[in-house]
Amino acid sequence: MQEIWHTGIVTRLLDETYNTRRFWIRIPDMERFDFRPGQFVTLDLPIHEKKNKRWRSYSIASHPDGSNEIELVIVLLEGGAGSTYLFNEIREGSELQVRGPLGMFTLPENMEKELFLICTGTGIAPFRSMAKYIQLHNIPHPNIHLIFGCRQQRDLLYAEEMRKLAAEMPGFNYIPTLSREDNSWTGRKGYVHGIYEEMLNGSKRPAYFYLCGWKAMIDEARQRITGMGYDRHDIHLELYG
Repeated sequence: MQEIWHTGIVTRLLDETYNTRRFWIRIPDMERFDFRPGQFVTLDLPIHEKKNKRWRSYSIASHPDGSNEIELVIVLLEGGAGSTYLFNEIREGSELQVRGPLGMFTLPENMEKELFLICTGTGIAPFRSMAKYIQLHNIPHPNIHLIFGCRQQRDLLYAEEMRKLAAEMPGFNYIPTLSREDNSWTGRKGYVHGIYEEMLNGSKRPAYFYLCGWKAMIDEARQRITGMGYDRHDIHLELYG
């Protein structure tokens, strides 16, 4: 299969937190950029001679809206060649080589089982896309639990937007949980694993688990979820780093 790369134009940049930035990219040679919520794109960045060392993949944080523009949210990784280039060199009007959409990390065909969307860091991106899409198209769904783990309040991405979504969309629960927060935080504390274990509390009711974020979180979640008696086919994942 031939790789098709498109030239994207960066139309807008916005710092979401102290170390994450939102990038809006328009693909002029496409009338509309069609993708399924949860899919990703690959960028070819001029950071290495070997092409496979130039490629960086990012989940699409926006939902399909019929336009040819997408949003990515990217964290600046210490020593990360790709993110350092994107943060230091890319401005509004810059061009980026884009391939996609790619990936099978998408919503189930039938929305009959409860959905646990478990993420850390920028792993919230595909779940933001999914949740907005479900809301926009009034897709019937069982309870959806977005469990978002990070260290401190300053690390929360799309917090106000997710709270608003939870207030507007029946059956959508937004549960941010912080592992290193002081007493000013009144929400959930600790790690994501305690949240879904407590919610399921040995009931093993029908559920799908979508995991997106750091490898350590995903590995532990897989172990714990199968340990609760769920089948590995109930678990879908997208690895970061």
